[in-house]
Amino acid sequence: MTPIKLNESKFYLVSKRMMDIIGSLLGIIVLIPIFIIIILLIKIEDHRGAIFFKQIRVGRNGKEFTIYKFQSMVSNAEELKMSLLDKNDIKDGPVFKMRQDPRVTKIGKFIRKTSLDELPQIINVLKGDMSLVGPRPPLPDEVAQYSHYEKQRLTVTPGLTCYWQVNGRSNIGFDEWVRLDLKYIQERNLLIDLKLIFKTVFVLLGSKDAY
Repeated sequence: MTPIKLNESKFYLVSKRMMDIIGSLLGIIVLIPIFIIIILLIKIEDHRGAIFFKQIRVGRNGKEFTIYKFQSMVSNAEELKMSLLDKNDIKDGPVFKMRQDPRVTKIGKFIRKTSLDELPQIINVLKGDMSLVGPRPPLPDEVAQYSHYEKQRLTVTPGLTCYWQVNGRSNIGFDEWVRLDLKYIQERNLLIDLKLIFKTVFVLLGSKDAY
């Protein structure tokens, strides 16, 4: 297998990081009212539950980091996952996704449908763990099942959005997901990044493919 080629030009990498910093700072400022509303709705539904969900994900070159999301599931969701594995809607690969997941709360269904649960990852972008555009960061147990081909997803900084998000999301099988990620890694440049950011805004808000 021929290794994929990366766009590692200094201009692109520096420009991409600057775009991440500026974009995440502006995002935090603009989205503060939405953050407050979501936090209030989460607490109204479950005043004892956590507001944010923290999870270990795998980033560039296999480095692990903590990802942030708004809490959209019941507090014991990870424990319940084991009893739901046979209901996985993605039949190929190690990723678990379920369209009618009983672990999702009422407000969780809304913020997952509109991808608002992902907004706290702007903090991950600001910290440098993630980028605005890049392959979605996988779980450690998923990476443990990766082939050498699939591990090429980890050669770049993971992101909030990529080709997968604007081309069907959860309706796409894992093999196609990986193919799209590797396509991005080989083709990436500032123009593609900007196009994916703008397209994601329109595709994800209310996307029928999100769950």
